[in-house]
Amino acid sequence: MSKFKVGILTFSDGRRYIHEDLLSTNQRYQERLAKALEATGEVEVVAGTEIIWTPKIARREGQRLAAAGVDLTIFNYAIWAFPHLTGVASRFAPGPFLLFSNLHPSEPGMVAMLAAAGMMDELGDAYTRLWGDIEDPAVLHRVLAYIRAAGALSRLRGQTYGLFGGRPLGMLTAVANQDEWLSRFGVDVEHIEQYDIVRYADRVDDAKVEKALGWLEQHVGNIAYDGKALTRDKLKLQVRSYYAIRQIIAEKELDFVGFKAHGDLTDHFVTMDIAEAFLNDPYDWDGPHEPIVAATEADMDGALTMQIMKHITGEPVLFADVRHYDAADEVWYLANSGTHATFFAGRSKHPAANLKKVSFFPEVSYYPAGGASVQHFAAPGEITLARLARKKGQYWLAIVPAEFVEFPEPVARAKAATTTPEWPHAFARLRVSPEEFLSSYPCNHIHGCYGNWVDELLNIAHVLGIEAKVYQS
Repeated sequence: MSKFKVGILTFSDGRRYIHEDLLSTNQRYQERLAKALEATGEVEVVAGTEIIWTPKIARREGQRLAAAGVDLTIFNYAIWAFPHLTGVASRFAPGPFLLFSNLHPSEPGMVAMLAAAGMMDELGDAYTRLWGDIEDPAVLHRVLAYIRAAGALSRLRGQTYGLFGGRPLGMLTAVANQDEWLSRFGVDVEHIEQYDIVRYADRVDDAKVEKALGWLEQHVGNIAYDGKALTRDKLKLQVRSYYAIRQIIAEKELDFVGFKAHGDLTDHFVTMDIAEAFLNDPYDWDGPHEPIVAATEADMDGALTMQIMKHITGEPVLFADVRHYDAADEVWYLANSGTHATFFAGRSKHPAANLKKVSFFPEVSYYPAGGASVQHFAAPGEITLARLARKKGQYWLAIVPAEFVEFPEPVARAKAATTTPEWPHAFARLRVSPEEFLSSYPCNHIHGCYGNWVDELLNIAHVLGIEAKVYQS
């Protein structure tokens, strides 16, 4: 993932003699802010070339940030600054906007921030307020959490979701309004026939397929060929499907995708499990690649949640069903027939480290077309699970802090055998009671990344102007 490009504009007093007297103070605070952000390695700063003290400078600096293509803009307050200058700059600089001030009694940046914030409230502009010493790790954490969230939403604008097939298995929660996606998130939806995968797969070069199969047979821990549901020819067809999808993505300039699969491909062609796993992975048999979010069951809001989380973290994102609650061990089984990237088997960017823990099992009988099911157990670690959902036509965000736990392999396989042993599983320990979770969690699908991203997701909800619920007792 590339760095977030962050604009910084610093505001001053509109009286020349005060502005010039405190110019070095303003410059010092802007430089401290820029230096602290760039030191994280996550941010490319585009700082203002002039401290803003007139409307013309406000307009010029805002236009310069827009031309630079920043993902968001920080309005920085170190001293008292005329609020209307923020209003002018905000007409031109790219949002989302973060109003940031120091806290120093002799340098009233806080006063300026509050005055500017009140004005933006009157204008109806969306923004966020943060304050403190940027060299304080806690303050820097809060600023970075906002940058990741606002930057993720900025990167979402103008992207295209490739929807292969239609509504799956009657799930209304997997279907969203295209007009709302474009107006709220800036995302367009391209409808694609699943038969295109079949057509494109037939054109894939045989040598590429043979090379990929050899790589899989060398690195995957266990490929359980059974001569029926899983044969070398069916696995090669799944590889062809992957290449077909990559070609369609390139031709149609798709940014993330979802596949209906059920009833069409799963009955008459081959399952998408291999394609979904290695799209979501940071690698395939041809080498490293940026993870491409791929949602099974063509789940639009699921794919959107995953794409936002990928933009926040730069990491692969899990897609799973909430399958079962094991009261004895207080863990939830998260399992689904597709989209668990093999990355989750070992949390490594090196495929060999993960794939040795992966098995390819014959697909279950409900998918008569056959192929390999990508099975593994998610590596332990802190995880943040989430889901964008709608209630009475309004979006909201479910945020579920959790931990993936590990069991000895015989125990893990025994637990998986009570559900669907051919599928990948993650054993999650939530921080909320099963009664509270099951009473209000919005659907059967859930998504997540390793690490604690609660603050970032709360900022996502704030910038979008939607409610968020953190499932934590």
